[in-house]
Amino acid sequence: MIGIVGYGAYIPKYRIKVEEIARTWRKDGKAIANSLNVEEKAVAAFDEDSCTIAVEAARRAVEMSGIEAQKIGGVYVGSESHPYAVKPTASVVAEAINAGPELTAADLEFACKAGTAGIQMCMGLVIGDMPDWIEYGLAIGADTAQGKPADALEYTAGSGGAAFIIGKKESEIIASIDQTFSYTTDTPDFWRRQHAEFPRHAGRFTGEPAYFKHVISAAEGLMAKAGLKPKDFDYAAFHQPNGKFPLRVAQMLGFGEKKVRRGLLTPMIGNTYSGATMVALASVLDAAKPGEKILAVSYGSGAGSDAFALTARKPIEKKRPAVPVLEMIKEKEYISYAEYAKFRRKLKSL
Repeated sequence: MIGIVGYGAYIPKYRIKVEEIARTWRKDGKAIANSLNVEEKAVAAFDEDSCTIAVEAARRAVEMSGIEAQKIGGVYVGSESHPYAVKPTASVVAEAINAGPELTAADLEFACKAGTAGIQMCMGLVIGDMPDWIEYGLAIGADTAQGKPADALEYTAGSGGAAFIIGKKESEIIASIDQTFSYTTDTPDFWRRQHAEFPRHAGRFTGEPAYFKHVISAAEGLMAKAGLKPKDFDYAAFHQPNGKFPLRVAQMLGFGEKKVRRGLLTPMIGNTYSGATMVALASVLDAAKPGEKILAVSYGSGAGSDAFALTARKPIEKKRPAVPVLEMIKEKEYISYAEYAKFRRKLKSL
């Protein structure tokens, strides 16, 4: 058996409403919010970045797991907003939680699915053929998503992240990972070249041939591989670039809206990119009961999806985070567009 022995999430407290962004550019804020099914998004403070988010999520994961950080033998941080172009975030996280130095660590980047790729890497190291390669692995997805001023992305690009500790001791596992399946193609729907400050995207092209094709293919491939159907799952957590795509893909796959609601967070915090599926899964685990099955499917532009079938286990009854994701989201402070521009360094003199 292999699975999750602890997890933690972090959402910055600052929020900006979609209508506030739209007002700045003299757009119809209500119409935009309705079209995206997003009311507001989380904004990292001036002194926060994807590294500080990763550290906070990792600390909470270690605390919840009850294991010694020194037993973590691998740390992988997925993000497309690492603070350094050349210097790993993973080593900072490992040092901050006192996990090192006898470990392997690396930064990952695959648009919004780098965090789930980290989970797969930890699975391989924890349960691999080499005896006791590592006892536990830590996978993190964290971002302070970028959006060019006045671009459509600016309304949804949020900040946040989650961390998962992967292990194989049955007595510690709160959710077993029963199966995983990935689907990847060269579909350039979203990109940012070196030295470019903001990403570009292919507009509507990001929907049908990109997001929906990959999420559906990964989910269907996983279910075929595991011999499962939508009715077998109690929850489903999908990558959520906006509030409408995950609801639509759930319907296309045959999942009822009720199974998606617990993990549908983008309407409240925006798209946290590498953190999106990870935070959604954390929110689902906050509520899951032993025996309940969970489908989680990430998506990263470029393009690919990782799908997971999980089952909540008995230890989850005694191992819950101090602050559930939905409670964390309620702690918020609204800011103006001027403050948002300052925090996200959109003013070039900063």
